[in-house]
Amino acid sequence: MGTSGSGKTTLAGRAAEVLGIRHVEIDALYHGPDWTPRPSFVEDVRAFAETPAWVTEYQYRAVKPLLAGRADLLVWLDLPRSRVMRQVVGRTLRRRLRRIELWNGNLESSLWTFFTDRDHIVRWAWRMHAHTAERVAQLGIARPDLVAVRLHSRAETHAWLAGPLAEIAAHA
Repeated sequence: MGTSGSGKTTLAGRAAEVLGIRHVEIDALYHGPDWTPRPSFVEDVRAFAETPAWVTEYQYRAVKPLLAGRADLLVWLDLPRSRVMRQVVGRTLRRRLRRIELWNGNLESSLWTFFTDRDHIVRWAWRMHAHTAERVAQLGIARPDLVAVRLHSRAETHAWLAGPLAEIAAHA
């Protein structure tokens, strides 16, 4: 869990590698061609969430209860807004300028849409950053038994992957 651009997908992929389990990139399930939501999104999430072991990013209101109900660990990337903004701006520029294809043929929108689209990913990340703590608190109320790890920096993230998570994987 974390703000857009915080590194959720990168961390999820690395955690899956350490644990030797499947990483399902939830954006790839959600976004159809032309950035339209895929009709099978909820069922696709339900299908992988019912399997015994997986890692994914905690996002999309329609499936958060499903994911929260099946998860046994939540990792919250609580990076400073300045770090998140550097990451999301850099990622967005890199994807757009290199015309990197994302999910189902989608490309980052024109850089000018930053000025015209209230929900441009960079503006979204700025606006939502302050709300993540509130969402974590709500999840804590709904699932008080859910183990949560809060990471504040890249250094903490690397240390957690190499330390506690690797230790879990070694004993699994």
